[in-house]
Amino acid sequence: MMDKGKRKVVSVMKLRAIPVAIALSLTGLQADAGSSGNSVTFHDIAANDGAGISYRRVESPRDAIWDALKAQPALGFDQMGLVPLKSRGAPGVAIFDYDNDGDLDLYVTNGPGVANSLYANQITESGELNFVDMSFDAGVAAIEMDASGVCYGDIDNDGDQDLFVLGTGEANRLFENLGDGTFSDITASSGTGADSRYSSSCSMGDINGDSLLDIVIANTSNTWDNRLAIFNAFGFNDHNQVLTNTGNNVFVDSSEESGIRKLAGFPDTAPGDAASITWAISLVDYDLDGDVDIFWVDDQGGGVLPANQGGVDRGFIHIMNNDGTGKFTDVTVQAGTNKFGDWKGLSFGDVNADGYMDLFATNVGDYVLTVFPRPLPYELGSYASRWFLGQPDGSFSDPGLGGLVASGFGWGTVMEDYDNDGSTDIIYYGGGDGGPLIEISNPGFYLKNDGAANFSYDLEALDGSINHSRRNVHGLASGDLNGDGFVDIVSVSNLSLPEPFPIVPYSTQWGSDADATAFFFPSFSPAGQAGFVWNGMEPTDGDLAVEVSSADNGNHWASVRLMGTAGLTSHGKVNRDGIGAVVSFTPVNGATVMRPVLGGASYASQDSLTVNLGLGEARKGVVEVLWPGGVRNRFYGLHASEQLVLPEIPCSYDADWDSKRDYRHCVGQALKELYRAGKLDKSLGIRLMRSAMLALHDARKHGERNDSDGKRPHHRPDAHSKSGAHRQL
Repeated sequence: MMDKGKRKVVSVMKLRAIPVAIALSLTGLQADAGSSGNSVTFHDIAANDGAGISYRRVESPRDAIWDALKAQPALGFDQMGLVPLKSRGAPGVAIFDYDNDGDLDLYVTNGPGVANSLYANQITESGELNFVDMSFDAGVAAIEMDASGVCYGDIDNDGDQDLFVLGTGEANRLFENLGDGTFSDITASSGTGADSRYSSSCSMGDINGDSLLDIVIANTSNTWDNRLAIFNAFGFNDHNQVLTNTGNNVFVDSSEESGIRKLAGFPDTAPGDAASITWAISLVDYDLDGDVDIFWVDDQGGGVLPANQGGVDRGFIHIMNNDGTGKFTDVTVQAGTNKFGDWKGLSFGDVNADGYMDLFATNVGDYVLTVFPRPLPYELGSYASRWFLGQPDGSFSDPGLGGLVASGFGWGTVMEDYDNDGSTDIIYYGGGDGGPLIEISNPGFYLKNDGAANFSYDLEALDGSINHSRRNVHGLASGDLNGDGFVDIVSVSNLSLPEPFPIVPYSTQWGSDADATAFFFPSFSPAGQAGFVWNGMEPTDGDLAVEVSSADNGNHWASVRLMGTAGLTSHGKVNRDGIGAVVSFTPVNGATVMRPVLGGASYASQDSLTVNLGLGEARKGVVEVLWPGGVRNRFYGLHASEQLVLPEIPCSYDADWDSKRDYRHCVGQALKELYRAGKLDKSLGIRLMRSAMLALHDARKHGERNDSDGKRPHHRPDAHSKSGAHRQL
C-alpha cells in the first residue's frame, strides 16, 4: 500500500471501450465492516413503486442538444463546452407537514410536461407509511416547469408552511399555503418571479430581524444549454440573490444593497462584479450571535485549473456575515474557507461537541479527476467531500479525512444522529453526469461519528436498501417519516443506470474503504484524435428513494419542534417555524450536540424542521434554544420518547434582569398569551415556567450573562454540573 501522505496519481487512465456484455455490479463489493452492535440499517419502501410512490424525473428540454451531439460520428475535444449541463434535470426534495395532520409529507420537483409531486403521508390516517400524490389537488403540480430546488417556510406567520420552487431558465414560483390542504400561486403578486435565471438551491430565514422569512437564492451560469461557464472562470455566471419579505407576502430584490455581490477571495485579475457558479446555499447562524448568515458553495469547474496548477481559484465556500440588519460582509478569506473545490452541497452541526458550529461540504471526490488528463497529477484530498471544524474566532479548520482516506462524489448531504447514539453523523449521496462518463463513486455514504469528529464508513447501513451507485442522486433530505424516533432519508435522482449497464472501477486505489465502490460508466468510448464515440446506451429516468430506518438498536431518542411567537405574544419576535434558531442538547452524562433549524440546505432540498435528538442509553436531557434575535431559553427534563413543541419565550434567561420577579413576570405573561391563543397546554406551561426559573438561577450561579451588545458566546450546560443534564425536572 502507498504511504497515505504521498498518494498521487502518477499516470492517467484512458477511457476504454468495454463490451456491453461485461456488466459489473457493486453488489458484494463493500468491505465487511463487521457488526457494530449499535448500528441501524435502512430500506427503500419506494422501490418498485412501493408505498404509493411512482416518481420518475423526466428529461429537460436541453437533453435534445445532448442527443444531437451524441448522434455525431464523434464528440470532439473542442465540443466539450457545448455539452449541456444537467440535461436530465436537477431535482430537489423537501420534507414538511403541508396539511398540518401531524406527519411528514414529501415535495419533489420534476421536469416540463410532468407534475412536481406532493406525496401526502397517510400514516396518521391509516397507521401505515404510505403516500398519495396530491400535487394537482393541492395546486402545486407546476406541470410546465423545469424545476430544480425547493425550500419552504411560513412566510406570513399564519401557521402553515409555504413553498418556493426554483426554475431553470424560467421564473421561480411561490405557493402560499391556504391552510386547507391547498396552495395558491402568488408568484406574480409576491414579486418573486421577476427573473428567469438558472437557479439551483434556496433557503429561508429572517435576515433583518423583522419576524418575517426572507429568501436567498443560489444561481449558476446564464444558461445550461452548454457548459462554457465550466471552462471560463467568470464570463458566464450569475450572482446569487436576496429577496426581502416586506410583509403581506410581498418580496423585493435587495441583493445589491445587501452586500452579497461584493465577493472576496478572487484574484485581482477577476472582474469587479465577478460571480461564480453556486450549487447550494443556506441561511444559518454559524457564529451563534442571534442572526442568520449566508453560506454558499461554488464550483471551481473541471475546465478551470486552480491557482496551484497555473489557473485561477474561484470555487470557494463563501461565508457572508450578517450585521443583524440584513447587510452582509464576505468573510470567506478570514474564515479560511477560500479553498478551491467543485463544491456541491452543505450541512451543519457540531461534530466534535466543542460548542462551535461545524460544516460539511460535498465535492466531486477523489476519483473522477484521476481519469481526465491534467497538467499535474491529482493529489489526494484536493477535491474531497469533507468537514470543517468551527473555531472560537469564527474561522474553520480543515482536519482532512483522517481514517476515511478518500471520498466519493457528493450532491445532497445532511448532518443527523442517524443511530441516536448521541453524536452527530454525516450522510451524503451523489453522482455526476457530464460529458463522456457518468461518475458513480458514491453508493450512499453514511459517516459514523465517534463523538470527536473521527468518522468511519458505515458499510452496513444500506445493506438492505438499493444500489445508489446506479442512481445519479441530487436532492437529499432527512426527517422521521413514521414517528419512531429515528430519522429516515429521502433522495431523488435525475437518472438511473439499470443492469446491465457496464460500470468500470477506477484504476486509482487510495487504500480507502471507498475504493471498493468507486466506479464510473463510460457513456462514450475513446476515438483517438477524433474525440469520443457514444456507446449507444441511454440512462433511464431518475427516481425517488424513501429509506426508512430499522430503528432497532435500542438507543433512546426525543424530538423538538420549535414555534416562534411573533404575533402570538406581546414581545415575540421569531417567525412561526423557528427557522434560524440553534438547538443544543445535552443528555445525562453525554456530550452536547447542536442542530440549526434551517430553511433549506443540502443541495436543492430541505430537511424536516423537527429536531431529532439521540440520547444513547440516557433517558433525559437538557435542551437549549438560541432564537433568532439572541434570546435564549432552556428546558430541563426532556424525557426519552417525548415529542415536544417548544415555543419562543421572549425572555432570555441570561439577560441582565433587575430581579427574579421581573423575569418570572415576563415568562408568565408569555405563557398566558400562548394559553389564550390555544398554542400551549397547562402541563407543558408548568414545566416551561419551572425550567425558566431554574435556568435563571443557574445562569446567575455560573456567571452566564449577555455582553454589552446583547450577545454572548455560546454556552453549553455542563452535563456533569447542577446546571446540566443531571438537574432534571
